[in-house]
Amino acid sequence: MQRILSYLRKAIENYNMIEEGDKIAVALSGGKDSITLLMGLKALQRFYPKKFDLIAISVNPGFEFFDTTFLKEICNNINVEFVEAESHIKEIVFDIRKEKNPCSLCANLRRGILNSTAIEHGCNKLALGHNEDDVLETFFLNMLYAGNLSTFAPVSYMDRSKVTLIRPLIYAPEKEIRKFIKRSGINVMKKNCPMDGVSKREDIKEMLYKLSIKIPNVRANLIGAIKRANINGWQEFK
Repeated sequence: MQRILSYLRKAIENYNMIEEGDKIAVALSGGKDSITLLMGLKALQRFYPKKFDLIAISVNPGFEFFDTTFLKEICNNINVEFVEAESHIKEIVFDIRKEKNPCSLCANLRRGILNSTAIEHGCNKLALGHNEDDVLETFFLNMLYAGNLSTFAPVSYMDRSKVTLIRPLIYAPEKEIRKFIKRSGINVMKKNCPMDGVSKREDIKEMLYKLSIKIPNVRANLIGAIKRANINGWQEFK
């Protein structure tokens, strides 16, 4: 947990993600990233100088693998309020729209439900579990497929909902999150999304892996370039 906390605290302090009195909703999917984020923020809450409250919000997409009992148990074990938001995402994306590239629509629908649920429960911030690998993969996806230089912003204020998105795991490599989950003996919710292993993101993940073998510092160099170019507000406040 200490290594995860170091990544969390660095991102939180470099981008002023948490202020005194915040009520933060953690988007809990049941995967390794969201579980790590929730546990990390709960651990941070115990000693962080700025006091904040936490709840966990899970959007039920309608897939058979979604396990409410599993998610409730995670939250009960660390004394965090659990909120389940029902949805028809699977029906809309796969049954009605029959999207060939469903990931974007699925993410947008889920984000909208998370935002509205966070507001209903008095939260002013929504924490998402994107890690360093997600940042770099999104950068390449946008550059190669959309022709623009952009990626996840560390902090995003949404004028319409008045909720601020924060991504405290952006400095944490995926491999470190996997290590934390394995060493801690934590189970994750097994998923069976139709797009697992076949999305464009999987291709980019493989590309980054091969680049990392040839250029050991490639990830740090890419993050440094994103910061220096201040892409999507990545220039640190400190």
